[in-house]
Amino acid sequence: MKTMINCDMGESFSLYTMGNDEGMMPFISAANVACGFHGSDPNHMHKTVVLAKQHGVRVGAHPSLPDLQGFGRREMKIPREELANILIYQVGALKGFLAAEGMELNHIKPHGALYGMASRDEEVANAVCDAADVFGVPLMGLAGTMHESVYTRRGHSFLAEYFADLEYDDDGRLIITREHAAVDPERAAERALRAIENGETESTGGRTLPVRADTVCIHSDTPNALDVARAVQGALRSYIQ
Repeated sequence: MKTMINCDMGESFSLYTMGNDEGMMPFISAANVACGFHGSDPNHMHKTVVLAKQHGVRVGAHPSLPDLQGFGRREMKIPREELANILIYQVGALKGFLAAEGMELNHIKPHGALYGMASRDEEVANAVCDAADVFGVPLMGLAGTMHESVYTRRGHSFLAEYFADLEYDDDGRLIITREHAAVDPERAAERALRAIENGETESTGGRTLPVRADTVCIHSDTPNALDVARAVQGALRSYIQ
């Protein structure tokens, strides 16, 4: 059983700082880099790619709904073709910065509200695939949702993701909030280990839920993100690829 630790990052914008990307890099395998529509800008995208290269971290695109003010965590109704174009635009921008550093795009992982919408709405999941068809890299998502069923049906490699620092409701849906509160690092590490070894997690209502963890996510904008990253990496050390 092998996994990788991924982190949503590169979300600083202009003079505003979001997360400690440099501090997080030693603890992760892959960086999901914001592409400008919920956070980041050209300078921060390039800076994050360079930082990942220095640490030997793989880079994936983290495209969003066009919602910079709401940090991409508000749902929007956008037609499938337009949504696919929005995603192609963002991923293409990141690919340019990767090419400038001699790096390849590793994966695509939608951000925030778009991630949640694609997990339950077939049309949105197909829009994600329409964009991913252009780039030919794996897609990250939640096992047992439209992520897995639509992505795999469309012929895309699928990486089942588990979130060490977010909660799941009793129906197995990820609880996506606009702001992340601090979490207990040891609990996050224990949850991640349980997901990998037993394929299960506990919901907010105390239910045992089936999960898969080809990759484990931690967020750079959690207030105690470095402590969480350190604990999760320590617990998963023998499983990390």
